Amino acid sequence: MAVPVIAGLGTAQPPAAAQDELWEGFFSRHFSGATRALAERIFANSGVSRRQAAVNPLLEDVSDWPTERRMRRYQVEALPLGKEAVGRALTAAGLDAGDVGLFVVCSCTGYATPGLDILLARDLGMAPDTQRMFVGHMGCYAALPGLGAASDFVTARGRPALLLCAELTSLHIQPATARMDTQQIVSHALFSDAAVAAVIVPGAAGGYRVREVTSVTDTSTADHMTWDVTDTGFRMGLSPKVPQVLSTHVRGLVDDLLARHGTSVAEVDGWAVHPGGPRILNVVERELALPPEGLAASRAVLDEHGNCSSPTVLLILDRLLRGEAPPRRIVMLAFGPGLTLYAALLERA
Repeated sequence: MAVPVIAGLGTAQPPAAAQDELWEGFFSRHFSGATRALAERIFANSGVSRRQAAVNPLLEDVSDWPTERRMRRYQVEALPLGKEAVGRALTAAGLDAGDVGLFVVCSCTGYATPGLDILLARDLGMAPDTQRMFVGHMGCYAALPGLGAASDFVTARGRPALLLCAELTSLHIQPATARMDTQQIVSHALFSDAAVAAVIVPGAAGGYRVREVTSVTDTSTADHMTWDVTDTGFRMGLSPKVPQVLSTHVRGLVDDLLARHGTSVAEVDGWAVHPGGPRILNVVERELALPPEGLAASRAVLDEHGNCSSPTVLLILDRLLRGEAPPRRIVMLAFGPGLTLYAALLERA
């Protein structure tokens, strides 16, 4: 059987804005009364200094748009962003679009048919027999089941696969008249836009082998994280109990994964942990007993890019691979509705 190897990554992001500018220029007026004071504290403690937006609220306020208008705009903005990320990933892997056997697209921030999988396959010149899979509404952890499906295809068929995660969270700012509780303010303070693509090939020299993708879901906490389609875009629900649930499960998930491959936390020299917020990273760092520098790449991505939902863990992976000394062994972790924890083990090929 072919060994799946990540042979190329490609990233694409819309223009950035400073967190302070977003607060002063838009959100300080979007919130009012006691909510405004709470929001100012949350923005200041978000761990984010810059983030990217395809629809920048400093230039265009979409908060009162109906969902239909937001979905039309999603297609306009997501297509070129996805094309740029895919093009860079294919170039990095030395492949043409026609070589792709399976194209997996993950996105929870926009829907249309024909979707990104069909339109990008057409525009990039993928073969008519290219298989496609669209993964929606998994949220922040979707990159890892997407990676698992792509890797399984490579193993079974011996052909390259392509994964694209593309999210435009900027389209879902809620109207000022909506219920602005703490969880909604947190989502407005953290989320950002990005597209990241990964090419997975059979048994190539170089790159990173995908050793395993695994998960655990605690369905007793299903209401702790929600993503509801409303008449004014998609609305985030985020319980403050999420870090507590992660603390219960993350160590066991990681230890079991590593044990199956004859290794341990101490032998992992690269960590790509989805930064759902500073508290999430603090919990993972504590439960895994990581050194202070263990989550440096994850914190840096949160600082410079915010939480981009599904592409974020791939942004962190890209940062690790571009460092002066790329890790030999990497664990990727991402979390989302369910509550679900996903993990992947990568090793340098």
